Amino acid sequence: MTTAAGNVASMGDDPTGPQADPGFDDAGVPTFDSVRDKIENRYQTSIGAQELESETPEGRRVEQQYEDRQRAAADRLEQIRASMRDDER
Repeated sequence: MTTAAGNVASMGDDPTGPQADPGFDDAGVPTFDSVRDKIENRYQTSIGAQELESETPEGRRVEQQYEDRQRAAADRLEQIRASMRDDER
């Protein structure tokens, strides 16, 4: 490739040299900030995926099934407790 000055530039001619990855120290160990950023990004992606999934018909159906099971479990637990109270009398 020819530049405006007439010099030929190649992709390997970087006058600044290789750039160190800012997420790692000189020994190649990830920095605390880079690890924290990765964790936060993954967490936010997970939260976003859950929100999107809950907006689909299938997601709403699964959520309704979960709530129904929770309600049935609470009702059954109350029945068991009531029968235990009756047995104590």
